[in-house]
Amino acid sequence: MERLGIERLVVGLSLSASIALAWLYLWREAAAMHSGMAMGMAASMALLFAMWAVMMVGMMLPSAAPAILLYGTLVRRHAEHRRALPAAWVFTAGYLLAWTVFSAAAALLQAVLQHYALLDPMMASSSRPLSALLLAAAGVYQLTPFKSRCLTRCREPLAFFMTHWRPGAAGALRMGMSHGAYCVGCCAALMLLLFAVGVMDLRAVAAIAAFVLAEKLLPGGRLTARFAGLALLALAVATLLQR
Repeated sequence: MERLGIERLVVGLSLSASIALAWLYLWREAAAMHSGMAMGMAASMALLFAMWAVMMVGMMLPSAAPAILLYGTLVRRHAEHRRALPAAWVFTAGYLLAWTVFSAAAALLQAVLQHYALLDPMMASSSRPLSALLLAAAGVYQLTPFKSRCLTRCREPLAFFMTHWRPGAAGALRMGMSHGAYCVGCCAALMLLLFAVGVMDLRAVAAIAAFVLAEKLLPGGRLTARFAGLALLALAVATLLQR
């Protein structure tokens, strides 16, 4: 097996291991919550932040994996003939750093919602208007030009690298952060839907992660995003009118 193939295999295995460990952590936390042993309404900010950060690893790395593997290939085949490792890991660290910033904001928002008793002990909205607002906001966002631009960047990593290429480790980190920022711009509103359905409801977490994967990687992703936006708006109205 040529060097590039070995390095791609190592990167792929490391990504798979990271995703598996993240989901294992989430499964253990969800199981503990259901038994009344973990985070309640008074969860500390540190625990909330850690939970969100790990959750973003499990939810977002699968859809980012093709871009990460492509980056490793481009590094290896670049005129400098540099190795794909550890450049691909540095790129991944930059990507996750963008989602770590989002995780800090999400943890802060969760703490505020808990303070005002708008979340139940399972971290799901206890307010129908709040649930409707989250659904409507996500639905509207799915239809905006900004969402479309960010989704395009996520769906076309080669075009992203052609316009954002930076050499060296610092360049890998910067590109990872830039690509991660586009992904945050694409998916942040979808992540906040977890407050409506339950932050630690792994069925909801898996469903949103699967939708993000389909939106970014499958044919017709842009059309899928728009249909989802309309569906979320309809669900928001139904939630608000529910008796």
